[in-house]
Amino acid sequence: MAGYREIETWNYLERKVSVMKMTELFLGELEREAAVTRRALERVPEGRYDWKPHPKSMALGTLAQLCASMPSWIPMIIDQDELDIAPANGKKYEQTKLSTRKELVEAHDKNVVGAREALSKTTDEHLTTLWRMLVGGRVVDENQRHIVLRDSVFNHLAHHRGQLTVYLRLNDASVPEIYGPSADEGKF
Repeated sequence: MAGYREIETWNYLERKVSVMKMTELFLGELEREAAVTRRALERVPEGRYDWKPHPKSMALGTLAQLCASMPSWIPMIIDQDELDIAPANGKKYEQTKLSTRKELVEAHDKNVVGAREALSKTTDEHLTTLWRMLVGGRVVDENQRHIVLRDSVFNHLAHHRGQLTVYLRLNDASVPEIYGPSADEGKF
């Protein structure tokens, strides 16, 4: 690795090294993940937002809204030093409930634009600074921003989008290609 801020890639055929900044890496990943997330959101069945596969499971609409909103976490992680998910004043952040497929897709697209702007304006140096999650003023997680982006946004999104595709299948909705063909589209 060419330092903590850069990702070194090798082209063995030409025996040359190119360096990619973390911001470029995250922007590329955002574009790829946003496209497949959008395709999943476009298939969320209308009128099934309260459906759950199990009483302990998240409702379909809640899960779809979570997937649509996760790109909005990127500017928050870049622009704020911390988030208290249960502040002492009791005032929690409340999202507007998205109740249609169209609203989900539009919110997702808007959140991706904000994420792209935040990533484009930040630096690799800033991504190595600390970010904290608190609960009632108590630190429950503290990591460098680039780690939080990887784990709490991109990996977390892949996990919940995977859940969403299972929900789609169980509701007889078409499942899009994500990292490869699905039973509904695409063939090798």
